[in-house]
Amino acid sequence: MRTEILDNGTRVLTAPGAQFGSDALLLARFCTPRPQETAADLGSGCGIVALCWHDAGHRGRCTAVEVDPAASALCAKAVRENGPAAAHIEPRCADLRGFCTAGPARGQYDLVACNPPYFTAGQKSPDPRRAAARHEGGCTLEDVAAAAARALRYGGRFALCHRPDQLARVFAVLAAAGLEPKRLAFAKNAPGGRPWLFLLEARRGGKPGLVVEEDRLPGDTAFGAAGPDAEPKEKKEASAAK
Repeated sequence: MRTEILDNGTRVLTAPGAQFGSDALLLARFCTPRPQETAADLGSGCGIVALCWHDAGHRGRCTAVEVDPAASALCAKAVRENGPAAAHIEPRCADLRGFCTAGPARGQYDLVACNPPYFTAGQKSPDPRRAAARHEGGCTLEDVAAAAARALRYGGRFALCHRPDQLARVFAVLAAAGLEPKRLAFAKNAPGGRPWLFLLEARRGGKPGLVVEEDRLPGDTAFGAAGPDAEPKEKKEASAAK
């Protein structure tokens, strides 16, 4: 197990199979909730997005949904180590496909975020946890969008990151779930370079109208240390295949 310290002292715990990359940091900064908003991070892994939000001042109820028990346990331990101020984060070991299917929390979240699996085909890692984090299998993009739509209040925001070659598909899936894309930004390794990631925010029941923001460049992940697994997912996948 390894401890990473964010800008304002928040502790993040990682372990093999439960690490984070620069994509998660970019996503957390792209869609930081207001201090008292109700938020959820779907597929939270070690809890990096929820903990980044906490580090940036979020103190509203935050549900960190993660199906892998070991990763969810890391998040829970980090919440405890960060003291009473972090008690607003609720690590929940559960399948996001069952999130907000019923009960008072349905339709009550202001913000939902997800860093979903990027790959639908190709070579998978022999590590089942790593493969589940990177390849759609038991959990699809459609499942993610449906979970976000159930959780959000009308006008609530859903943010995700994904590979640029999946942009059209993501727009179509979100539209089918009643989530209207409103903000879009691309992450690049250098000005004028090809994007390796996009960041998108949609609104439940939003009106058409998309704002394309400035590119995100190296250094824009500044929530503190990028962590031991800071490469973009597609680079990590390529490395694993070598």
